[in-house]
Amino acid sequence: MNLPEVFLDFIAEMTQIVDAGANDEQRILDAGEKLLGELVAVDNWLPEEFAQPHPQYYGQYLLHADPRDRFSVVSFVWGPGQKTPVHDHTVWALIGMLRGSETSERFEVEAPGKPMRSLGKEFLEPGHIDRVSPSIGDIHRVANAYDDRVSISIHVYGGNIGKISRHVYDEQTGAEKTFISGYTNVHA
Repeated sequence: MNLPEVFLDFIAEMTQIVDAGANDEQRILDAGEKLLGELVAVDNWLPEEFAQPHPQYYGQYLLHADPRDRFSVVSFVWGPGQKTPVHDHTVWALIGMLRGSETSERFEVEAPGKPMRSLGKEFLEPGHIDRVSPSIGDIHRVANAYDDRVSISIHVYGGNIGKISRHVYDEQTGAEKTFISGYTNVHA
């Protein structure tokens, strides 16, 4: 995988942040947000092979997985109108908007068997950084804000997200179903 120097520098600095204290989520999110903000402030580094939309579903391209699975970096490529189901992550995450726009609607499970409660929608524009984690709110649905163009975001997760057991939720009942996402560009 040939990635540009600016991305390799980002990985080196993110590794230092995690090395300095993998259990200090707040420090990782604060330092990582600043670092990811610098990366997505310029949209000229993501190779085209990691920016290709699929006509039926969003793409989740693995750009880097820490050798010890402490963090991973992924480009999400959203075709027009594509969206995720309501889901969680079970680890901290930073989402940096690179190109286009996304909506992120957060949810909470109020009681078993009851409809989930929407906590509101947020629009992510280029350069904007969002945070999620089990400690600050981890359940959301993400969608391309556009019906006529591609949007791309860069995600940094506190683990190798393509290997992590997570959940999708039924919005009407709060029922959860376990899944492991894998990656668009990595096949077992």
